[in-house]
Amino acid sequence: MLLRDKINRKTLTELSLQNDDKKVNTLTGLATYTCLMTIFQCLTPFLKLRASITCFQQYMLTLMKLRMNLTFDFLGFYFAIDPTTASRHFKHCVNLIYCRLVPSLVVWPDRESLRTSLPYVFRNGGYEKTVCIIDCFEIFLEKPSRLRPSAQCYSKYKSHHTMKYLIAICPQGSISFISNGWGGRTSDKFITEHSNFLPNILPGDIVLADRGFLVKEAIERCLAELKIPAFTRGKAQLDPVDIENTRSLASLRIHIERVIGVLRQKYTILQSTVPITFTDIESENDVTYLDKIVSVCCALTNVPDSVVPFE
Repeated sequence: MLLRDKINRKTLTELSLQNDDKKVNTLTGLATYTCLMTIFQCLTPFLKLRASITCFQQYMLTLMKLRMNLTFDFLGFYFAIDPTTASRHFKHCVNLIYCRLVPSLVVWPDRESLRTSLPYVFRNGGYEKTVCIIDCFEIFLEKPSRLRPSAQCYSKYKSHHTMKYLIAICPQGSISFISNGWGGRTSDKFITEHSNFLPNILPGDIVLADRGFLVKEAIERCLAELKIPAFTRGKAQLDPVDIENTRSLASLRIHIERVIGVLRQKYTILQSTVPITFTDIESENDVTYLDKIVSVCCALTNVPDSVVPFE
C-alpha cells in the first residue's frame, strides 16, 4: 500500500493530483482539482485510450504545454512517448477543447444578465449600459519566408512579426469575444469591423475602448455608443470635463489590460514566438492552429473568478 501511494505521487495521474490544488494550478493554470476534473469529464468521451499514454495524461500534456510552453521533446521524455506523438496528442486535445468547450465558455451574455450583474464601478458616470471593453493584443511570430506574408505580419508597434487578436470582456471581467488572428500590420479599426464582433452590439449599448479604435461610425451604425479617452492633439490642455471623463474611463479600461495580463501570465505559450506553421489554416473550419490555441486559453481563463469585483 505504501509503495503504491509513493508511485502514485510520482506519476501524473488523477490520484496524484487529488487534494493538491497548488500542484494543479502550477501545472495547468486551473485553480482547483475540481475544475480540472470537471473539464476532463467533458472531454473523456472524445479522447482515445492509448497503450503508451492514458486519456488523462493526454489532457495533462495539453494543459502543461499551454501553461508552461514546454517543448514537445521534453513532454515526450516526461510522458515516455515520441515527441511527434506528443505533438499529435496536443493538437487533438486542443481541437477537442476548441470544438466542445470554447463555445460554452467564451460567450456573449444577454443584456438582462449584463444589467443584473453589473459591477458597482460601472453603475455611475454614464457607464451603466456598458456591454464590453475591447482591445487588441499581439503574439510574436516567426518571420514568414515569403515577402507578402512577411509584410502583412510585421508590426511597427512591436518591431516584430506578430499575429493580432481583438479581445472583448464584459463588465464582469469574463472574456466574451476573441477574434481569429490577423497579421500584425492590420489596424485595430479593420479588425473590429471585419471580425464578426459588431453583430453582437445592440441599440443603446456602450462599448469602451482606447484612442486607437477609430470605430465610432461603425459602432454608431449599430445604434450604439463608443467611449474612448479624449484626444489631446492640437489642444494646450483638456477641459475639466474631459479630464474627469478620461480619468473615469481609464479606471474601467484597466480591467481589460488586467485580463490580457492574466491570460498571458497563466498560459505562457502566448508569450513565446510561435512557429510559422501554427498559422496554417485548417480547411475544416477555416481557422489556424494558433487561433484555436488562443481561443482555448481564453476559455480556460474564464473558468476561475473574475478580476473585476462585483462590489
